[in-house]
Formats: sequence, structure tokens, C-alpha cells
Amino acid sequence: MFTQDPPGANGSREGEERDKTQDQQAGKRCLVLLDSRALDRECLARTLINHGLGMDVVAFGSIDEWREKKSVQSSVGAVLLNIGARKLSEISVEISKLSSEFRPVPVVVLSDSDEIAQILRVLESGARGYIPTSVGVEVCIEAIGLAIAGGTFVPASSILAVRHLIETGKQEPAPLAGMFTLRQAEVVQALRKGKANKIIAYELNLRESTVKVHIRNIMKKLKATNRTEVAYKLNDLFSGDHSYS
Repeated sequence: MFTQDPPGANGSREGEERDKTQDQQAGKRCLVLLDSRALDRECLARTLINHGLGMDVVAFGSIDEWREKKSVQSSVGAVLLNIGARKLSEISVEISKLSSEFRPVPVVVLSDSDEIAQILRVLESGARGYIPTSVGVEVCIEAIGLAIAGGTFVPASSILAVRHLIETGKQEPAPLAGMFTLRQAEVVQALRKGKANKIIAYELNLRESTVKVHIRNIMKKLKATNRTEVAYKLNDLFSGDHSYS
């Protein structure tokens, strides 16, 4: 609720300051955070603000919820879509629609996966950045800032993985084709050599927690209950393959 300032120098100055504040608020941009999980989006919104994002965060469970309230929101500076563990096949159309609807405002995707194939498909769908949840909040904020500035953020670990394959000239062996993702295939090779999680994380430029996630997924695909069983089944898979030892 606003009241009329009384005439006079003080009232005039206060009115000018108030008008200035209103103008600044009118031009202030916000980050639209889309995440169907209420607790996750509320925690992420607070974390981004507390770590110096530099803009307001408005969080919604879906794009439809945002549309209902967008008339009372600040102008949008960027959109952060948290897809969690969902596969791109489930949300590629959603990303394309968001990119078209918000253009030229950048859409950045946050995902639990750091697979290069999914990253490329997300960027092809129109997103201006891909942030794996394995990175810290500071990197997340920098990625959003880069997208707003006109750049495109891609995790360095995924680029290094591709570079490693190119430089070594190694191709994914037949037993892994169609069974494991690129990252999982690299972890598989390390497991076959008996490397510890810390060593795998160092060599692949990953967090140790991310390596553990990959190993759990590998165990599920092999229907193995422990690491020893994984090694046993992998040896069976590669029993006829002599490209890797």
C-alpha cells in the first residue's frame, strides 16, 4: 500500500527514492526454477540465493504453474529446468518447447546424468547449458551466469572423456555396445583392472560419489549383488574380447 508524500523537500526526496526503487524492481530479472519435486526446488532456490546468485528465484512445479503467475513476476533472466534422473527421451519435447517459448531467454538443464550423449541431445533441443548435479553450487551459479551472458555451459568432465577416447583411438568394445553409457563403459574398464573408487574418480575427473552411482547402475544392469560378482560377470562378457586386457 502506498501513501501520498506531503509537500516539501523531504517528501520530494523520499518520493524520488521510492520511484527509483520501484524502477529498479521493475527492471530486476529473476531465475525461473522448474522442478516437480517441491522439497528439491525449495532447497535449491534458497541455496542459489544464499550463495550469491544475484537475482530472485521463483520456483514452480511445472511450466503451467509459472504461466498462471507470470504476470506478477519480475522479468525472466534465465530458466533452470531440473530433470533429475529422468531420461532425455522423456523430456526432450519439453526442453524444445521451453526453449522456443522463452527465447531469447536461456534455458539451462540440471541433471543427475553427465553422459555426453544426453548432453549433446539437450543442447540440440535448444538448451543453453547442461549442469550435472555432481558439480558444486558455485559452478551451477557460474553456468547460469554464462548462459545469461550468451555462452553455453558444458561440464568439463564430459568433454575430457570424449577427448580421451579420441586421443587414444579406443572404440567402445562390442560387449559394452548398447549395454552401458559412455561413462559406465569407462568405469567398467577400470573395474576390470581392479582399480579402487578413488583412483577411478581421479582418472575420470569425477567425484567419488558419482563413481559409486555408476557402479550401482552397472550392478543393476549386470544383476550383480556386489563388486566381486560384477568383476566375475564382466570377465564372462569379455572372455572372447582381446582388445582390452
